[in-house]
Amino acid sequence: MTDLTDLGIAGIRDGVRDGSFKAREVADAFIVKVSQAKALNAFLVETPEHAIAAATAADAARAAGETLKPLAGVPIGMKDLFCTKGVTTTAASHILEGFTPTYESTVSQNLWDAGAGMLGKLNMDQFAMGSSNETSAFGNVISPWKRNDGGNASLAPGGSSGGSSSAVAARLCPGATGTDTGGSIRQPAAFTGISGIKPTYGRCSRWGTIAFASSLDQAGPMARDVRDCAILLEAMAGFDAKDGTSLQLDVPKWEAGLSGNLNGLRVGIPKEYRVDGMPEEIEALWQQGIDWLKDAGATIVEVSLPHTKYALPAYYIIAPAEASSNLARYDGVRYGIRDLPTGAGLQDMYAATRADGFGPEVKRRIMIGTYVLSAGFYDAYYTQAQKVRTLIARDFERAWEACDVLLTPTAPSAAFALGEKSADPIAMYLNDVFTVPSSLAGLPAMSVPGGLDKQGLPLGLQIIGKPLDEQGVLNAGLAIEQRAGFTARPEAWW
Repeated sequence: MTDLTDLGIAGIRDGVRDGSFKAREVADAFIVKVSQAKALNAFLVETPEHAIAAATAADAARAAGETLKPLAGVPIGMKDLFCTKGVTTTAASHILEGFTPTYESTVSQNLWDAGAGMLGKLNMDQFAMGSSNETSAFGNVISPWKRNDGGNASLAPGGSSGGSSSAVAARLCPGATGTDTGGSIRQPAAFTGISGIKPTYGRCSRWGTIAFASSLDQAGPMARDVRDCAILLEAMAGFDAKDGTSLQLDVPKWEAGLSGNLNGLRVGIPKEYRVDGMPEEIEALWQQGIDWLKDAGATIVEVSLPHTKYALPAYYIIAPAEASSNLARYDGVRYGIRDLPTGAGLQDMYAATRADGFGPEVKRRIMIGTYVLSAGFYDAYYTQAQKVRTLIARDFERAWEACDVLLTPTAPSAAFALGEKSADPIAMYLNDVFTVPSSLAGLPAMSVPGGLDKQGLPLGLQIIGKPLDEQGVLNAGLAIEQRAGFTARPEAWW
């Protein structure tokens, strides 16, 4: 029989339903894989008991002749940004070390209600701030991929959802949750040769998800392929009265609507995404993607998004501003660590706790955010950034008059080595150059693997869709997937 850990979400779900294998067999196989891959540092907490309990329930339901839940028998990884009742949740930060929520995030509860089991909590950039998973207080996540140049450099799995991308690519779980504020699902998916989708802002509840930038944060799935992402997203999404930004809409049947036939679809190619210094391999893959979509029946049109060049600086004003507000709650009073020097007063405790608990990147963004929100600078920076955000959204609205989806590269490079860019924050921030604009506009966007670079590392293509048109994004992604035939996977060295 095929190694059960080689199966994706659809394969596991269907196999459990038709009796090809038991859910408990699947859970046991992945639990072993997780325990064997500690060198990747993808999991912060392992929860085999949760996966086994869900599998046992699935097997009992099938034995009793009951209709199985949508994700019965499917064990997944949970990014450590989602609060999980009774299971440590830290956002990969020392300031929340030891914090055990007494409640469940809406997204994780939706998944458990759908029958999924949890293999553990996945490592990430601290408070979702980073593009390489190097800002975690609990050590770097390492990509399972290696360059084919004979070197042994450890590569970044992308960020902030680096634990999720590494775990899925290494077959430690068939799918995982991620969050995307400016590209934190799509960029790591591209770096590790998997698929990941950020849905329209408001599709998935943010309740119980530790906040970074509230007007940007959005949960989404990361999995082996487009179909698995559609299945996982259907379980994650839905209206939540506890979240004021949640969209009160029915969840579409995205899996049932999948089609790689794009006849009549207009695909826009934004000319502003052809940036100076783009590697030839990225340019070539982009053109290959255009050709694949033409072959699927789509019409290609050039469009303009003139304010794209302002997206990254606007994002790095708005996101830190919101972070500085959201992270003010971590003060040593209610939860997490408390650093109380002898004889210190309340303000000293606040300062000591935050100095000890937050990492350098988090402190950097809090300081930037506090600065742009301060008297005398609010209008000069934050207000102007919000105006730019509106202009970027209008650019997309005008583009939709000429096209239905957009095709771009996902990231400006393949995965880089750990430590290669960590000393230069600006170089690190540039990883989000292609993903940030759609985040600012709240649009659905997906990365699918398109091929390998000359060093044997994955490269991704990004599809951006109209608001609420996850189906169009998934279908375009499926058309690329079918034509790319991407089957490469990292060799197990861990």
